[in-house]
Amino acid sequence: MIGYSKLGLYFASSLSILSMITQGAFAQSKASGSIAASPTITTAQINATIEPQATPVTNTQIAQAASSNWGFQDRTAGMTTSKDPVTSASQLADVQPTDWAFHSLQALIERYGCIAGYPKRTYKGNQALTRYEFAAGLNACLRSLVERIEVLTPNDLTTLRRLQENFVAELALLRGRVDSLEVRTTELEANQFSTTTKLTGQAIFAVTGGGFSGERIIAPTGVEIADEDPNSTFIYRASLTFNTSFQGTDLLQIRLVTGSDGSDDNAAGLLEPNFASVLDFSVPGQNGQFGLGRLYYTFTPVKDFALTVGSAILATDYVDRNSYANNSAKDFSTQALINNFILLPTPAGAGAVIDWNPGAGPFSIRGVYVAGNAGRATAGSNAGDGGFIGGPSAPELLFPALGALGDQGGLFGAPHQGFVELEYALSNKFAFRLQYSGGQIFGSFFNGVGANFELALSQQLAVFGRYGYAVYNDSSVGDLRPQYWMAGISLQNLFVPGAVAGIAAGQPQIEGKVGDATQTNFEAFYNFPLNDDIKVTPLVQVITDAGNQGSNGTIYTGTLRTVFSF
Repeated sequence: MIGYSKLGLYFASSLSILSMITQGAFAQSKASGSIAASPTITTAQINATIEPQATPVTNTQIAQAASSNWGFQDRTAGMTTSKDPVTSASQLADVQPTDWAFHSLQALIERYGCIAGYPKRTYKGNQALTRYEFAAGLNACLRSLVERIEVLTPNDLTTLRRLQENFVAELALLRGRVDSLEVRTTELEANQFSTTTKLTGQAIFAVTGGGFSGERIIAPTGVEIADEDPNSTFIYRASLTFNTSFQGTDLLQIRLVTGSDGSDDNAAGLLEPNFASVLDFSVPGQNGQFGLGRLYYTFTPVKDFALTVGSAILATDYVDRNSYANNSAKDFSTQALINNFILLPTPAGAGAVIDWNPGAGPFSIRGVYVAGNAGRATAGSNAGDGGFIGGPSAPELLFPALGALGDQGGLFGAPHQGFVELEYALSNKFAFRLQYSGGQIFGSFFNGVGANFELALSQQLAVFGRYGYAVYNDSSVGDLRPQYWMAGISLQNLFVPGAVAGIAAGQPQIEGKVGDATQTNFEAFYNFPLNDDIKVTPLVQVITDAGNQGSNGTIYTGTLRTVFSF
């Protein structure tokens, strides 16, 4: 049930609108000669609209209902009659001008005279209202309104009809213009996107140096790599990325990349070039020459399914990702710590990618195919065209017999690889990925499986890791069964908001047939932002048993990396 105060507010709002229609709007139309077109209005039609259309309730039904526990007769018996009407809200002793419904109650009393009070001039505005009381009050107010409507004269109705006829053409024209405007608005809403190209850029400056203990460093085959510490170097990489969308849901990306001297411009890459100890950001670009780093087009042919095709694709942009160890401009720089080394021997080239996330749920399925020499119609000795694209690569020294002649080139010839990944990601706190990789490199087939996980223990602390097992046939030392692992921790917002710190270790090539030991890589870094666009990162690398050779001394490097983003 509702209270009397709310009843007054409901009546006042409804009757004010009806009054405006029948009196105020009509008076204005006579003065200005303007009124909306509508069917011819008569007093009988107005009365018919207000009078109830449903089957009326009989007196017998009312009497039967009143004798029940509704309390209608008891509640209304004490109300004042029409002989002692209320003419002002101020006459009611328990109604104050500060009451929230005072003005609505006052309007009903003064305009329509359809509100009565209890004895002793009380209104009891907070008392509950039965449906019968509501019906009685509504009937009184509607009858008052009907009486006001019936004062319309035949001349008034004639004026209304004449105004309708005079403005039929104008109103029809107005309706046509409104319809046209609605059509144009709908078209604009459906085609509001325009082709847009956005430019982003990144520049990485790094000062790096290092050395090793012992007398010399040798490769897995026993060939000497260095007998003295390399020079400290200042290295760089710069990229310009053009992102274009034609429909708002697609992406054409073109990236131009340049760099200093590839993997030979840093101590880690020079002293241990075989098992991914190189600084990853130094790989793309050669001696200041600009090259094509990315060229692909991504679109969504169906909901939750993305398809990418391109001539310059890096598989690690789509698979084997990890929130804490995957970006050499943000977190770790050692290549063996940011991707699964044995599952991605040839990740750069031309190809296609699918990414299916059913219902935008926690499960995703991704597939990648890339061919390193897709643009070559004949066989060649180059292991791939990924010099400007980046990513890890298999050590050619393990396949000397086939390395020169084994790569046929073309879209389906060696080197090529496929990669399939099933991911389960529970919000942004946990993700687990199962992986399969297979293909052909240096004329030799390989297959591998792996796993990748990340877990945020809190907003500041996370752990992560990777594992891989692969089979490489026909190497210079026979069929290989290498294993790979890495693991680490990440600290967010350490000392400074937005700062990231991490430490990780890994073994990229666990294989007894290669060398007499197992290489282990360590890295620690601290990335702190000077602002949103400039971030400085000191990092340290330690490499033991480099190249799986126990006679090699420990390699130490230090790097100061600065990243500019715009």
